[in-house]
Amino acid sequence: MTRTTLRRQQLADAAISTLAGSGMRGLTHRAVDKTAEVPAGSCSYYFRTRQQLLQAAVERLAELDITEIDERPALTGPASIAEVAEATAGLIEHWTTTGRERMLARYELALEAPRRPELRTALHLAGSRHRAVAEKMLIAAGSPDPAAHANAFVALLDGILFTQLTAAAPHRLTPGQLRRTLLGLIPTCTGASLSLESPSTHNPPAANERGTC
Repeated sequence: MTRTTLRRQQLADAAISTLAGSGMRGLTHRAVDKTAEVPAGSCSYYFRTRQQLLQAAVERLAELDITEIDERPALTGPASIAEVAEATAGLIEHWTTTGRERMLARYELALEAPRRPELRTALHLAGSRHRAVAEKMLIAAGSPDPAAHANAFVALLDGILFTQLTAAAPHRLTPGQLRRTLLGLIPTCTGASLSLESPSTHNPPAANERGTC
């Protein structure tokens, strides 16, 4: 990795930290220089415009997500609803603890996206990795149509994540409540019955019995 690439990566990481800590209004080239602890003017040298800086932050988030997802154990083959719920809870707990900064930055970027078409496109492409993970989870849980269900599943998880990150403590889900919530939501998205057994042990549901997530 070249020195230029390393410096651009360092500044993109600093942009993510600045977004998480100071919001979109606090994201300036000078603020990123300060966060990265580099000489003044470094950020504007590598990213001349605000759009370029935002694009770099989105691309860095996607890069980190890909590395992180690839390192996590994947569900392979049929899995019970309880196993999928536990894997999903693990992701949510990671994104609200170790990955909290990146998730806050992602929400800042998402709120800015409607005003910046280029940013919306970049976020959509970056989010395809999350939708792919959701599809794999739904396949493991026995979804008859994981591609159709994945968008709704991701939207539901986004709602939970947003609450866990922003709500006052009394309104956040405890670990037990989170798992019980997921145990109720996942069957709705898969059309599967709530069971501790893997879907391979059950007959598939009839079309008019499937969930409508």
